[in-house]
Amino acid sequence: QVQLVESGGGLVQTGGSLRLSCAASRGTFSRYAMGWFRQAPGTAREFVAAISWSGGSTRYADSVKGRFTISRDNAKNTVYLQMASLKPEDTAIYYCAAAISLHNAYDYWGQGPQVTVSS
Repeated sequence: QVQLVESGGGLVQTGGSLRLSCAASRGTFSRYAMGWFRQAPGTAREFVAAISWSGGSTRYADSVKGRFTISRDNAKNTVYLQMASLKPEDTAIYYCAAAISLHNAYDYWGQGPQVTVSS
């Protein structure tokens, strides 16, 4: 069973940048595809980005394409979400998650750091 712990959330101004990290333990991190999701108050959780176990394939929601970059370091058991050109509508709780592959449901979830973008 994989345990995921995120870090790096906080308050940033519009146009600013943040990097979220998600460290995995108790499991073979390199076997899992990893994803980032977010949930704003009063809305459903939505997909943000995903990366395959090797890092060779990535996917992005249209709303973040060109602004966010997902990456991973299997030696450090960590996945990252670099967020740039942040907008107030990016304000949400961000969750990382692990799945057997990009085509499978996500089985393991982190606790979710808050990201707030002020206008």
